[in-house]
Amino acid sequence: MKAEQVTDPVAYHGEGPVWSPRWGGLRWVDMLAGDVLSLAADGTVGRRHVGEVAAALRPRESGGAVIGVERGFALEDPDGTVTHLPEVWDDRGVRMNEGGCDPDGRFYCGSMAYDKHEGGAALYRLDPDGSVRAVLENVTISNGLEWSPDGAVAYYNDTPTGRIDVFDYDPEGGLTGRRPFAEIARADGHPDGLTVDAAGGVWVALNHAGRVRRYTPFGAVDEEIELPVRQVTACTFGGAALDELYMTTSREGLPPEEEPRAGSLFRARPGVRGLPVREFAG
Repeated sequence: MKAEQVTDPVAYHGEGPVWSPRWGGLRWVDMLAGDVLSLAADGTVGRRHVGEVAAALRPRESGGAVIGVERGFALEDPDGTVTHLPEVWDDRGVRMNEGGCDPDGRFYCGSMAYDKHEGGAALYRLDPDGSVRAVLENVTISNGLEWSPDGAVAYYNDTPTGRIDVFDYDPEGGLTGRRPFAEIARADGHPDGLTVDAAGGVWVALNHAGRVRRYTPFGAVDEEIELPVRQVTACTFGGAALDELYMTTSREGLPPEEEPRAGSLFRARPGVRGLPVREFAG
């Protein structure tokens, strides 16, 4: 299966696509520009600056959005006002990178060091009451995070491990029982953002390989989507029927003349539906 190009190369480092009817469609981030992008019905792209880094976002139940920013979290109100919460750390060598909401309305965002040194990051959880805690330490590049349709397990990528891991999940215990779900050979790319479809399939962006791959709930590969650029970063289901898979790409580190479509948004129709986005309860 091949992806179709939806936009021009509008992002330097496109990431974190999210579809929400509350927003009227798709939003994603131009992460290192600190901008949130939005796709209008006529195909035009809106851009809004929210901080030095815009790492990940999810809709809030009360309207607006929760956003992972460079060293913590921000809240967008329904009127568009953005309030930055207190920084979670003061080390300027570490930034937020990717996140998602659990079935109980808590927002997780994981970090990475700018120099990508091993063990220099963590996965953090923002609760609806505004409290923040680290739920996973000794991470290198915290990436894709999403729950199964029944909410019983969560899938997670720490990119340099070269695998997708799975956790058990319950509201009180949180994420426990970490174990490998699927190993990804280095030649097949680096596991980046991921999403889960309504049948429990796990779709993972394989950065540097120009592919998005689907794994069955049992960890077997059964579908791949090819993109015309190597640096595919993340994916999500969208459209009115949640039957379109949107994929973000990056041109970080590329010379201007190389891969001219890198940084564009792509789309495919893989024949399965996604899950409605989980919202932040704060």
